[in-house]
Amino acid sequence: MSTNLDQVIALDIGIPNGGQLEFGDTLVPTARALNGRGDSVAADFIWVSLDTAVLTVLDSTTGETRGDSVAQGRLQARIGLLRSNTLPITVINRIDSLHLAAGAPTRDTVTVSQPDTLSDSLQVQLFGAPAASGRRVVFTASIFPVGGPAVTFVPNDTVLSNATGLAAIQLKVPTGGPAPDSVIVTATVPRPDGTSVPGSVTFVVEFRP
Repeated sequence: MSTNLDQVIALDIGIPNGGQLEFGDTLVPTARALNGRGDSVAADFIWVSLDTAVLTVLDSTTGETRGDSVAQGRLQARIGLLRSNTLPITVINRIDSLHLAAGAPTRDTVTVSQPDTLSDSLQVQLFGAPAASGRRVVFTASIFPVGGPAVTFVPNDTVLSNATGLAAIQLKVPTGGPAPDSVIVTATVPRPDGTSVPGSVTFVVEFRP
């Protein structure tokens, strides 16, 4: 084993957009070479696709990669004989048009003195098959009055639409403390490149003693 601490011993790799890529689009991964001291050092990377029917590496030095088939493929970075772990990249259907609508009533009232402090299901229905399934739906909350108690999304503030294009969450308020007067929840669908599909759905949840 070499004792040269200036030698590259590890690769620090990052994949943007949660490892998702729309069909026909490209992404560029990030990479750092680390020496025995844990410092970043200059190095020449070579990127390869391990599934060439799914992913095409357009630039082997930067790792710019295009999604060529709706499936999961793998990338790998190399410096000499040192290789990174395989990096899964999921190519999803391209969104040319996608419509969002409420899949349930957009208003709800929660009585916080009751044992169950969960709101009803806040549902978003996506249309535009096959792109409607497996899409990330992001829910954000605006609390009134401003600066009021925080609320929690159940199961999370980001969920995947199911096979029928439905995504749903609930709101939960902290137990043993005050509740906000109301919360406005907005649902949007981001693309892997960070832009959003046009349109949104808004819900209003009111809290009563």
